[in-house]
Amino acid sequence: MKFTQRAVIPVGRERLWDFLMDVPKVARSLPGVETVNQIDDVTYQGVLKVRVGPISLNLQGKIFVEQRDRENWRAALRAEASDRMAAGAVKGKTSMELKEIGPSETELGLETDVNILGKIGEFGQPIIRKKADTMLQEFVANIKKQLAGS
Repeated sequence: MKFTQRAVIPVGRERLWDFLMDVPKVARSLPGVETVNQIDDVTYQGVLKVRVGPISLNLQGKIFVEQRDRENWRAALRAEASDRMAAGAVKGKTSMELKEIGPSETELGLETDVNILGKIGEFGQPIIRKKADTMLQEFVANIKKQLAGS
């Protein structure tokens, strides 16, 4: 399943880039993230609790930063997580691009491609897509709040 999200964040591109490259800080903006710990320069481990339809998921996994290209304002990461109780897994890649609109406005473009395996995937794309869209909207709103407050 592919998702695309674009949002204007009311801060300069440099500041937004620095924020987004701090994976534990950014993870706190994603609804349901309980923990994120750095393992090395490009690997993080974490837990995401989320409800999809009637199922509560406790996804445990890793995030791998695959690209940090400040010169072109692009980054990419890959995530793999599973829930032993729900007998399912999620694998995904997200790429991000920052476009400067003005000195204090930046467009954040996100493209995510997710594979949902096991029982989780049996819910069908409409329910999963709706949940993912809601989470992305909350994520962007939380980024805006965090940056406005700092």
